[in-house]
Amino acid sequence: MANYEVNYLEKYITVFKALSDMTRLKIMWLLFSIDSKISVSEIIDVLEENQYNVSKHLKILKNAGLIYEKKEGKWSFYHYLPSDDIFDKQVRQTVMAIPKELMSEEIYKCQVKNVTF
Repeated sequence: MANYEVNYLEKYITVFKALSDMTRLKIMWLLFSIDSKISVSEIIDVLEENQYNVSKHLKILKNAGLIYEKKEGKWSFYHYLPSDDIFDKQVRQTVMAIPKELMSEEIYKCQVKNVTF
């Protein structure tokens, strides 16, 4: 197997590991659904997780190359890191295949917190 194939396979494994946690999967679902940026405090409010856990999950998603962080003043916002490769498109489709009914609490909290869908 060529070296570049091994590197891609390792990247895919890293992405799957990152998405294997419910909180991280929910964060990605939210980012795909709002198609915008989201702050750490918004994630904390919507997922009802503490700041330490949210930061830990965001770091894992960032290290997997799924999201990036952009600082605006004292705030950190997270964005989905899109790619044109077929794997990325399939990951997005798979995450978005999660029925909205399973995310109804999170959607409601987003609406209450003015995180637009």
